[in-house]
Amino acid sequence: MAAVRENLKEMVAKKDGIEEQIKALISVLETQNGVGMNGALLDSEGFPRSDIDIYAVRVARNQIIRLQNDHKALMNEIERGLHEFHAQEREERGIESDMLEKAEEVSSAVRSFAAINSVASNSPAEQAGLCVGDELIQFGSISCDNFRSLQDIGSLVQFSIERSIRVSVLRSGHRVDLTITPRRWVGRGLLGCNIVPSRVN
Repeated sequence: MAAVRENLKEMVAKKDGIEEQIKALISVLETQNGVGMNGALLDSEGFPRSDIDIYAVRVARNQIIRLQNDHKALMNEIERGLHEFHAQEREERGIESDMLEKAEEVSSAVRSFAAINSVASNSPAEQAGLCVGDELIQFGSISCDNFRSLQDIGSLVQFSIERSIRVSVLRSGHRVDLTITPRRWVGRGLLGCNIVPSRVN
């Protein structure tokens, strides 16, 4: 069990490192006149834009995509590690409860960091299945472990226009997994819902 625990700790540390790299690269894109992941690199006449560093933007975009893929694969490994950890815990009584709680936090299975308090009709949020009262426990790469402010969600949405984002919510005590695609629509914003931070007890 000790080997499984150490492996989990290493994967969690690696996950945190990937998330920090993604945030740093998003900051690079933010400095390029808000070009983001999908902004045009050519001007209206078909020439490379002179107001941004096109090479830096391309490098940052490619690295973000690679890191997002690495993050997804790592989260799958963590999930498998958690299953193994729980299996061994049932066989070997006396496991430290705080380590088990930390592993469950990494899986973002029960802790919410924000909630939905309004959903507009015919919006991307409504079409994705989000409902008022849903508690967010995972929004793309954002979980209770790395959530700092609503700006984290806003940045991820801005850089994910027309790209699907995996979302997990708690609804009436049950986990519900959804997929939402930020896009421009007739209403306000890219999601059509209002998100507020969860209350800290």
